[in-house]
Amino acid sequence: MRLLLSSLVLAGMACVAVNSAWAQENTKTDASAKEIATVKKLLEARFPGAPISNVSKSPYFGLYEAQLDDRMLYTDAKVDYVLVGSVYDTATRTNLTEQRMRKMNRVAWESLPLDIAIKKVKGDGSRKLAVFSDADCPFCKRLETEMKRLDNVTVYTFLFPIEQLHPDAARKSARIWCAPDRLKAWDDWFDSAKLPDNKGDCATPIAQTALLGQKFHVNATPTLIFADGSVVAGALPLDRLEAELNQAESEIKGPAKK
Repeated sequence: MRLLLSSLVLAGMACVAVNSAWAQENTKTDASAKEIATVKKLLEARFPGAPISNVSKSPYFGLYEAQLDDRMLYTDAKVDYVLVGSVYDTATRTNLTEQRMRKMNRVAWESLPLDIAIKKVKGDGSRKLAVFSDADCPFCKRLETEMKRLDNVTVYTFLFPIEQLHPDAARKSARIWCAPDRLKAWDDWFDSAKLPDNKGDCATPIAQTALLGQKFHVNATPTLIFADGSVVAGALPLDRLEAELNQAESEIKGPAKK
């Protein structure tokens, strides 16, 4: 009987200890959530009308991080001071802010309306890449040159003319879309500056892709979306393209089972 009572007492003490630890953890979580909410409120007061999102405690210098449009900013708990810029790991020369932004701004691949993109399948087409591209963008032309050497990939190109920079890009994009073979017309334009012989007066998805780009905060071309949803702006060289495609595939498949 004494042994049974002792066991019950010990079990009760263990239960109390677990409940106490759980309560303490919940208290910490609640306090952290309140601090983050306070920082967000103060930021919105300091920057009225600005779209403040993804506020959290950063692992750097005891600061908080927050996203303002397509920029990351860091601030103290009272929002007395604000830093805008990137944090680098000097040992690995890694832009930690860029990595963080990529994680926060991932796009669900399933949400992409691939039927309004120009589709190109290379090799077995197993890897996937979406590109927002402007027909008159020199960096898009550079990316097209790099992508020629890719294999085993399906590329979906969304026509995304930025008229403020390239006033004639929308007209060219419309003529390319209205061609009987859109993929050939797109390739011909970048290979030899040859446009298809039409007036570009068919129904095009250009207005839709403009709204899509706005939704995903696309403000430069080319902008690339990989299969894991990570978004990268700029004309990446072939080795970086390969690395990003393979990393995306690894993210989708998850850690290998032993």
